[in-house]
Amino acid sequence: MTEEKRLLGDGNRHTGRLGQVRIYLGKLFRIFIHEKDWKVLPMAAVIAFMVAYVVGRNMFLNMEGTKIGSLAFVCCCIWNGFFNSIQVVCRERPIIKREHRAGLHISAYLAAHMIYQAFLCLLQVVITLAVYWAAGITFPGEGLVTGRFLPDILITLFLITYASDMMALMVSCIVHTTTSAMTVMPFLLIVQLVFAGVAFPLHGFPEKLSNATISKWGIYAVCTEANYNSLPSTLIMRELQMLRSIPAVEELYEALDAENRENLERFTAQYLMVEQYDYRKENILKEWGILLAFALLYAGVGVVSLEFVDRDKR
Repeated sequence: MTEEKRLLGDGNRHTGRLGQVRIYLGKLFRIFIHEKDWKVLPMAAVIAFMVAYVVGRNMFLNMEGTKIGSLAFVCCCIWNGFFNSIQVVCRERPIIKREHRAGLHISAYLAAHMIYQAFLCLLQVVITLAVYWAAGITFPGEGLVTGRFLPDILITLFLITYASDMMALMVSCIVHTTTSAMTVMPFLLIVQLVFAGVAFPLHGFPEKLSNATISKWGIYAVCTEANYNSLPSTLIMRELQMLRSIPAVEELYEALDAENRENLERFTAQYLMVEQYDYRKENILKEWGILLAFALLYAGVGVVSLEFVDRDKR
């Protein structure tokens, strides 16, 4: 009799939560190795390469590149997190129902998934950062919390990925089929993109609603760590380049030497600073706390939802 069968049999009623977490965690890692769950790792590398190829040249170098790049970084993390767990619970719901009646603790079952998903998310973030570095993205040197930028950004991207993973896990606990889960996922992705506040300006109620999104706080954290408010802005220079077909604009553009262009970029940046991106440790800790709270909230809702698995009619 296998370890899983001993856990799920009659003796399961006498198996504590920690014992169940250990056995289910072992099962998940065996699935990772033998059933190729590791395939999410090369996929994370491919996505990171595409992001680096598109936004890498200006990321961390000017305001516009950093803001758009932060959106791409965050969307990459959200995509990875969603695909990690969107189907993991609903695809074995009938088994969970049977095991729950035999004594399975739902909290133990999801705790094992939370630990396993944290492992996956960490590996994905490490691979993502390695790809960004190999692609030539220039990272800042200093960090607000650890003193170094790379550990700080690793924690940020991990929390974004993990919070997204837990949101997908929650959905997987609520819906009954993988088809339903995959139908819901694009809607969640669109919500994260639209309410991030970068691609589309938000005002009034939509701006308040964005406080409930992972993407907004993830972008806040990335831009804060990048010291966004100290970067130059290429907004005016880019517009001048676009209008160079106009003789007067061409004459003005050619009259600007390197020093004047740099001064213009710094002058423009003064009017584009964002208070929420202030380079302060308190901002980062607040944003990390919110992302972690999201993850715990989603996991808690998942536990409560799955506790009613016995009421399934199918």
